[in-house]
Amino acid sequence: MNLAYGLLETSSAWVPIRSGESGDFVYRRHDDLAYAKVASRSRVADLAGERDRLAWLHGRGVACPEIIDWRETEEGACLTMTAIPGVPAVDLSGADLLKAWPSMAQQLGVLHSLPVAQCAFERSLSRMFACAVDVVSRNAVNPDFLPDEDKNEPQQELLARVAQELTIRLDQESADMVVCHGDPCMPNFIVDPHSLRCAGLIDLGRLGTADRYADLALMVANASESWTAPHDAERAFSILFDILGIDEPDRERLAFYLRLDPLTWG
Repeated sequence: MNLAYGLLETSSAWVPIRSGESGDFVYRRHDDLAYAKVASRSRVADLAGERDRLAWLHGRGVACPEIIDWRETEEGACLTMTAIPGVPAVDLSGADLLKAWPSMAQQLGVLHSLPVAQCAFERSLSRMFACAVDVVSRNAVNPDFLPDEDKNEPQQELLARVAQELTIRLDQESADMVVCHGDPCMPNFIVDPHSLRCAGLIDLGRLGTADRYADLALMVANASESWTAPHDAERAFSILFDILGIDEPDRERLAFYLRLDPLTWG
């Protein structure tokens, strides 16, 4: 709290919302028109990376927060951004999420259609795998991010399983590289609760060029937790890939990125 109050202008105007998995603190301004993220000194580079990605995205047709202010001291940094009106898709009922789903797919498609050559941010498979190697070497994989069947497996074995497919996935990536969100889970899609249309994307600190399936795997898997009926999940799966123009979704490729992603957080 003291760190945040030292970095936030007029600290009494801000309400603490949560602390994220990264350890950053998130605040909402009392008028609901702005949010602020506060990072400790060890996390300043990561928060600056999110700032730079938002600056690059501005004006490119992707609905996302705009930068209001950046403050940095010896203790940490604070990024203040405009708020996107709406609610996180994770807060929707399964029925409402299904209604919002097409516009969510369209918004992700706009991001994926941006020119790769103009994006200076990289989230390539080789970089993701190197990150996984580092996390596993420190025995730092968060078990909460792993599927139940993998929670008790040695981390080195989980990494080795990913490594077996690396060559073929690198070849696929080279043919299907897009600008990815990096963490397109339901809390990061903001939806208008009245029209049930996607109003924008948030938490873009992992944005970068990557295989589009790195995004699609997370979006599909995370959304599936909102539906109890299997036919709803399959319907959403079909809608997503139809909107993105993918005639034959590669389920093995989706599974690969779901195995890799939990190893990169730590």
